[in-house]
Amino acid sequence: MQLEVNTFQFLEKLQENNNREWFAENKHWYEKAHKEAKSFFANVHLNLQKHDQIETSKMMRIYRDVRFSNDKTPYKAHFANSFSRLGKELRGGYFIRIKPGESLLAGGFWEPNKEDLQRIRLEIAQDASDIKAILNDSTYQQYFGGTFESFEELKTAPRGFDKEHPELDLLRKKGFIAQRNFTDEEVLSPDFIHEIDKSFQALRPFFDLFSDILTTNLNGESIL
Repeated sequence: MQLEVNTFQFLEKLQENNNREWFAENKHWYEKAHKEAKSFFANVHLNLQKHDQIETSKMMRIYRDVRFSNDKTPYKAHFANSFSRLGKELRGGYFIRIKPGESLLAGGFWEPNKEDLQRIRLEIAQDASDIKAILNDSTYQQYFGGTFESFEELKTAPRGFDKEHPELDLLRKKGFIAQRNFTDEEVLSPDFIHEIDKSFQALRPFFDLFSDILTTNLNGESIL
């Protein structure tokens, strides 16, 4: 399934006219574009279920909460969807954002709770070789550049960890995300949905390793 050009054109115009008056005048266009995007994300979900266990799929609301934001534009000029993997056994999730000039997909652990983050950091401190092997894998590098993104990083080592640890860059992260950006041309290509799925499949070694870490103690014993 190919993303509809109409969907993309609506988002382009919304970027230029992010106000309630324009949105109200074009509500039918929004509803059509929203329906098309929802159908596209549903097909992404179907592909994901062929090679992973997805617990929930959620399309994000287009309406922004502006109460505590400096940006008072009322709408998100993008369509986005998250896919959560199966509960305590697997953890993590996938994400897609369709936004003219800024489309991307991602997967991993955006804001792990403090217990999970501590467990990951302990693993890194003890032996980061398996994690670094993921980052150095040629397929991972092809799709995600060989790095982890993080929504926030500490300025120094977390409390209780060596400030001179050789893997300090990994220890400072508060999240572990693989991210791939797409051009507008790529998003509108007939191959886009296949590129999404190939990218998500390339994340499996990363997910499998972190699922193993988060369901075992430092001795490798199951904690479930």
